[in-house]
Amino acid sequence: MKKIWLSHIIDTKTPLYGGRTENFSIYKTSSINEGKIANDTRIESTVHVSTHIDLPYHFHKNGQTVEDYDIDFWFFSKPLVIDFKPKNYIIEDDLIGILDKIEDEGYDILIVKTGICHFREERKFWEYNYGFSPKIYDYLVNKFNSIRVIGFDSISISSWQGRDLGKISHKAFLNPENPILILEDMDLRSIDKDTKLSEITIMPIRIADCDGLPCSVYGVVGE
Repeated sequence: MKKIWLSHIIDTKTPLYGGRTENFSIYKTSSINEGKIANDTRIESTVHVSTHIDLPYHFHKNGQTVEDYDIDFWFFSKPLVIDFKPKNYIIEDDLIGILDKIEDEGYDILIVKTGICHFREERKFWEYNYGFSPKIYDYLVNKFNSIRVIGFDSISISSWQGRDLGKISHKAFLNPENPILILEDMDLRSIDKDTKLSEITIMPIRIADCDGLPCSVYGVVGE
């Protein structure tokens, strides 16, 4: 068994949805190189940066925030990993067709690798990212009702080329009555269809009253 990172490091080159650059900055408020006794770093950022979790409060005024989830929620012992190249920018029937063939319905997290993580430094990563149809949510809650999180390597569940549908998808997945939390911009470069992930742990920064949070995520490969 070995552990692998499934999340990106945040830095000033981190791509943001819509190509925005003003949403993350990092700078020294105290520097040893400038004669200070210690280094001290300040960051200014949206919470929707790099690998991050979308919480129901993101699209629902009374939706859950991180305070509503206990520590065990973030540990997953039965991941389902799907590695495929979508036919369209909106993922729908092609993914459902793959899921239809899976008999075991006891998975607790769905990870989808589209391959776009290999192009994260290019403009197309955010401008032509893959999004997910709200029909995927309906399908999952009906067939795989133990799944608590959907994670993927695209920058958002909302395709930049289909933002209106993306809003509907966000609202569907983050339904406070039966949410499937959204884990966006995962680093899935080190896994493929043959990778056997036995466990996944998500570690969000625990900040109160937030609609989303950056996360460190790691997986365990092997039994």
